[in-house]
Amino acid sequence: MSEFANVTVVRESNIYFDGKVTSRTVIFPDGSKKTLGIMLPGDYEFATSDREIMEILAGSLDVLLPGESSWQSIAGGQSFEIPAQAKFQLKIKDVVDYCCSYLR
Repeated sequence: MSEFANVTVVRESNIYFDGKVTSRTVIFPDGSKKTLGIMLPGDYEFATSDREIMEILAGSLDVLLPGESSWQSIAGGQSFEIPAQAKFQLKIKDVVDYCCSYLR
């Protein structure tokens, strides 16, 4: 899906890691949420509240998922899932354009 119709976009951005990771929240008519964002090169750790699916639209990264001991390489066109109430680590290799879906 390359575009979203009939949605609400929250004007204020989500800014993390001194501006190296930013996103905007998109709210769908059914109440579900996604964020669209950009991550600059660097190493980051995130924590989830809900289960998430992270779609990488462009760029490349390595991810260390909860309970795993080896990093996975992910590139544009690929995705990965993170369980609720978990932490995961990212090593961003180049600018990453992403879409994150929050699942309840």
